This record gives sequence, structure tokens and C-alpha cells, in this order.
Amino acid sequence: MTTKPHEHTQLAKFVERRVLELKSKKTQADIAAQAGYVNQNMITMIKQGRSKVALDRIPALAGALECDAAYLMRLALEQAIGGTAAATLIEVFGDPVTANEQAWLREIRAASGHTDPRLTARSQASIRTIFGK
Repeated sequence: MTTKPHEHTQLAKFVERRVLELKSKKTQADIAAQAGYVNQNMITMIKQGRSKVALDRIPALAGALECDAAYLMRLALEQAIGGTAAATLIEVFGDPVTANEQAWLREIRAASGHTDPRLTARSQASIRTIFGK
């Protein structure tokens, strides 16, 4: 029986979803090669949770998966060192900000006239409404 210690991690689920989303553009072997893996089965092992992603592979894997490296790093940290330790690293060094989140921040700054607006209950409710929450 093969062990799958990382099978329920967000990273394993994300990689599985991205491979499916990219299926019309590239094969799993293409993704593995673009990420620098010699063994094309490494992507399968990551998806199934049999192997975790080495943190130094994140930039190349993010490029191959056509996703934001900061987002993938956040998932990989949790997988590599556990949720509590990852949360501690983020608390100390700050949350990795994705390119999409940076675009939101630029728009908020522009819309507010760069006034550093406080997040009010009303503005929070508006943001949640955008996302159907």
C-alpha cells in the first residue's frame, strides 16, 4: 500500500485542479518538464499526495502551472512545515501577496485617492457581496 501523507493538503488539490484546467494546452509531462522534474510522474505523485513540493521548486512549478508563485508558496509552506508553523512564518514575515491581490490593492488606492482608507463594516460588507459571501 502506497502512503499518501500529503493527500489532503491544499497544494495537492490545487495542483490536481490546475493540471485539469491546463489539459487542453499542455500535458502533465509538459508541466513536469517545465517545472524541471526529470521524472514526469512527479506531478502525479504531488497530485496524489505521495510527495510534497520542495520549496525551491515553487517558482518553476508556478510557471509551469501558470499560476502565481506567491499563492503556490503559501500552499507549499503549509504542506512543508504544517499549518501552525506556516501561520507563524506568515505572521512574522507577512502574507505573500499574489499578483491578483496586488491589482486589487492598486485599485483600492486609486479609488480612494491614496488616502489609506480604513476598512469599515460597510466596505467589508461590499467586498463580501462581490464574492457572494
